[in-house]
Amino acid sequence: MKILVGVKRVIDYNVKVRVKADQSNVDLTNVKMAMNPFCEIAVEEAVRLKEAGVASEVIVMSVGTTQSQEQLRNALALGADRAIWVEAESDIEPLNVAKAFAAVVEKEQPGLVILGKQSIDSDNNQMGQMLAALIKCPQGTFASRLVIDGDKALVTREIDGGLRTVVLTLPAIVTTDLRLNEPRYAKLPDIMKAKRKPLDTLSLADLGVTPKAHYRLDKVEAPSTRSAGIKVASVDELISKLKDEAKVI
Repeated sequence: MKILVGVKRVIDYNVKVRVKADQSNVDLTNVKMAMNPFCEIAVEEAVRLKEAGVASEVIVMSVGTTQSQEQLRNALALGADRAIWVEAESDIEPLNVAKAFAAVVEKEQPGLVILGKQSIDSDNNQMGQMLAALIKCPQGTFASRLVIDGDKALVTREIDGGLRTVVLTLPAIVTTDLRLNEPRYAKLPDIMKAKRKPLDTLSLADLGVTPKAHYRLDKVEAPSTRSAGIKVASVDELISKLKDEAKVI
């Protein structure tokens, strides 16, 4: 079985995000970038399925600027077999990305597509759902456990009352949650080997995708500064402050 994994380049989660002076967007000047953490989990799960003999090939794919190739090489170092880079502007909208993925799915015919449930820059949580609708296949979102049994995928996800397992008929789409696995670190020999692994370059036009704008970004604002909290010595003091100072009860 072939597995297709989505990889996105985002600001490293340890970096404090800055807003441009003109509030037109987030300032990316000299900012450390990295693979989206949920995408790392998706790559790790695909590689584990290959190591277990469930998958025969792991393909990683990214839609973005030239720098997106860095994250694809990282994914190759983690164990993916080959990569597909689709050249696009950095601000390409999710629906256009989903259409590019749909075109690649039609071409590669993977048995399973694994995506992060969301990216930490936009937090939209929509790529998996959009792709499932475009290619009309079952989806299992927020996976905390994934088991492949023949032509079925058993996806366990956390819900308010505990856990729920859905059974999907392959091919299917699975989006990853944090508890699915712990991604490995790439070893130096694997990083060197990754430089020789195939990385195909495509354009949106090659995939028959014409980017369209569906929304407009008017302004980006930094969140308001929060004042420091205080510690209270007892429940009675807490109630007193909520009642007399905060006036919320």
